[in-house]
Amino acid sequence: MATSKLTILVRNLSTSNVAQQMVKPPIQVFGMEGRYATALFSAGSKEKKLDTIEKELVKFQDTLKTDIKLRDFILNPTIQRSTKVTAMKDVAQKASLSPASSNLLQLLAENGRLKKLNAVINAYKIIMSAYRGEVQCEVVTAKPLEQAQRQKLEGVLKSFLKSSETINLTARVDPSIVGGMIVSIGDRYVDMSVASKIKKYTEILSAPI
Repeated sequence: MATSKLTILVRNLSTSNVAQQMVKPPIQVFGMEGRYATALFSAGSKEKKLDTIEKELVKFQDTLKTDIKLRDFILNPTIQRSTKVTAMKDVAQKASLSPASSNLLQLLAENGRLKKLNAVINAYKIIMSAYRGEVQCEVVTAKPLEQAQRQKLEGVLKSFLKSSETINLTARVDPSIVGGMIVSIGDRYVDMSVASKIKKYTEILSAPI
């Protein structure tokens, strides 16, 4: 039953009746991958298997990184859709995937959208992160952050969040910023890098008097 519901949701997402049946996600993800991920979230909510679906999809995503044969099969545009649908059904059965996850794979295969699978999974992960009250934050520094620096930074960033929210911090190293840091938290972006300051001062000095 959940399988048929997800099929209807994905194929008729634009109709008002279906829109009323949808369980709205905590965050809107745009694009085709967003449509599939939103429909999957709605189906998972009704089944009370949101976390299960996420774990299954993340595991499948990891499998595709190492299983070159399966990845090539999914991305091969010359293979008939019907063949891919059958293959995805078999893969789902062997992996003991939930009905919603299994149907997602089959739907993507049927609609010729399997190449979007990774993007759909990432979109679902974004929705689930927001569902858990996690706020995504990326910090870019010229050198790796020490543990004490990371903890202090997390403490400062948490002051920008609501009491019900938690921070999901990822750190990235980019030597080209020279020093300082670039922080993205939610929809906020703060560039405190040395490279940015150098550029700013250079523009000032280069401006005609």
